[in-house]
Amino acid sequence: MNLRTLLCAALISSVSLFAQYKVEPAAAMPEGVPSTLAGALAKEGLKITAPDGKVLAQVWLRTTPPPSTTENEDTVTWTGVAHGAFIGLIHFPEKHADRRGQGIAPGLYTMRLSFFPVNGDHQGVAPQRDFLLLSNAAEDTDPAATPKFNALVDASKKVSKTPHPAVFSMWKVESDFKPGFDKMGESDYVLQVKVGEQPIAIILIGKAEG
Repeated sequence: MNLRTLLCAALISSVSLFAQYKVEPAAAMPEGVPSTLAGALAKEGLKITAPDGKVLAQVWLRTTPPPSTTENEDTVTWTGVAHGAFIGLIHFPEKHADRRGQGIAPGLYTMRLSFFPVNGDHQGVAPQRDFLLLSNAAEDTDPAATPKFNALVDASKKVSKTPHPAVFSMWKVESDFKPGFDKMGESDYVLQVKVGEQPIAIILIGKAEG
């Protein structure tokens, strides 16, 4: 192998090493978004593109504050928001997976706020109990609905096709808000965005340790 070949190989390696995900405005919402959901979402979404150029996901978030509640939840960061509140819509053009490694088929999904139960089954999964559960958008068309825990879990199991719902860990960002999609820790990639005026963080790629 000559010097020129070695230099080219090193250049390709360095480009791959520093390749990053890109976040840019999404185009129009894909076909199939229920009109009731579309009316509650920001017209402009976000498109996340992987280092290989493939679109990882497109995300649209609600424009108004989510429904509130006076109930208190321990170890919850986004307090005052009703369980089951509609947060946004996500589109995966190709198969994805949550942090548990559960497959998520290409398609459109609603994201609703939930809190995992304090029953010992989620020890060490995350320091907070805030999660977003995915449901099929074609079957979850009311942005004003606030489904109870069991109903939301049952709907999300249809996405994961396992005994566990399809979930993304999330939390309210209190400080150092950095809009975009960046690596955090060993294996997590986190989207930081605003829902209305509230900054939040969502782990879209990662591996659960618990």
